[in-house]
Amino acid sequence: MEQVSERLQRLEESATIVMAQKSRELKARGLDVIDLSLGEPDFLTPAHICAAAKRAIDEGYHHYPPVAGYPDLRAAISEKFKHENGLDYAPGQVVVSTGAKQTLANIMLSLLNRGDEVIVPAPYWVSYSAQIKMAGATLRPVAAGIESDFKITAAQLRAAIGPKSRIFLFSSPCNPTGSVYSRSELEELASVLREYPQLLIVSDEIYEHINFSGRHHSIGSLAGLENRVITVNGVSKGYAMTGWRLGYMGAPLWVAKACSKMQGQFTSGANTIAQRAALEALTGDMEPTRKMREAFRNRRDLMVGRLSQIEGMQVNVPEGAFYLFPDVQAFLGKAYKGRKIASVDELALILLEEALVSTVTGRAFGDDSCIRLSYANSEENLKKAADRMQKFFSEIQ
Repeated sequence: MEQVSERLQRLEESATIVMAQKSRELKARGLDVIDLSLGEPDFLTPAHICAAAKRAIDEGYHHYPPVAGYPDLRAAISEKFKHENGLDYAPGQVVVSTGAKQTLANIMLSLLNRGDEVIVPAPYWVSYSAQIKMAGATLRPVAAGIESDFKITAAQLRAAIGPKSRIFLFSSPCNPTGSVYSRSELEELASVLREYPQLLIVSDEIYEHINFSGRHHSIGSLAGLENRVITVNGVSKGYAMTGWRLGYMGAPLWVAKACSKMQGQFTSGANTIAQRAALEALTGDMEPTRKMREAFRNRRDLMVGRLSQIEGMQVNVPEGAFYLFPDVQAFLGKAYKGRKIASVDELALILLEEALVSTVTGRAFGDDSCIRLSYANSEENLKKAADRMQKFFSEIQ
């Protein structure tokens, strides 16, 4: 008898993975699909990082590592936090995991009980809701629209905090919107958070190095939040190392110990070769990262310029990551060549099937009025995608 757990039945499959799979199916049929669904740099991992991984193989890093990560890597992460982010996490407060996604799962499963609430600005990354649900807790969204660059205010945060609130979880730069909280905006949120010492803060900073605003700011560096902030990061986005699966966090010691205990029963330590590569990424030449960031900035400007020409589509200018999250409400309730567009889900599907451009429905990110597209693709493909999208949306009636 085929019977999966109730836990699994409550979960939806990742919308980004679903759309990527649909794209692959169409490509397998010989169709020229341009995939803007996955958030993955199209660059190769820099050569000096690959060389470190090759050395690690030759040097014999073939055996189980410590669950929380190699001591020298944890020390390097501690130094990175201190010098780049103004964060004081000792090496013992650092846990290395199989990607930032596992880091976040460790946190949710280690800290949440049934009935707890996690306050999350919406739009939010798709896996936040799934992981919170898996932990038996409830996501409490705080909606922010395109008119505010998808960033919440201190007043909204205050109104969302209740007796069951356990964690405030947010990302900056943000997936799916690319929004970046300035230091002054973080300080406004912190002014509220200081009044609720029982509330833990999880700051997802995986897109830290893809930031066009001038400087990244970590909420954990603000006074009055000591021993309450868990900072999540990793090497996937800033170093084009998505396939290496290496994330990390800095946290209060008791949280780090709890997450290490949880991880010890799931995966144990992260891949040894990826850890040695990550050490090189964090301590080596940053020039490839800077070049990638400038390429992403140019692609952002290209796509914002092109999509802004589509009548009815609202597009803001995100300051980080590699996503656009245009508001497409104006097209809902209309039709494309007789196909009714009743929701953003259907819009994303019809756009894929008719124009061969793969995006992701905003509903998966907690927003029923937008779609997400990644501009982590070549300029040639982005220009082709923009041509197709302009034609597609002009034919909606």
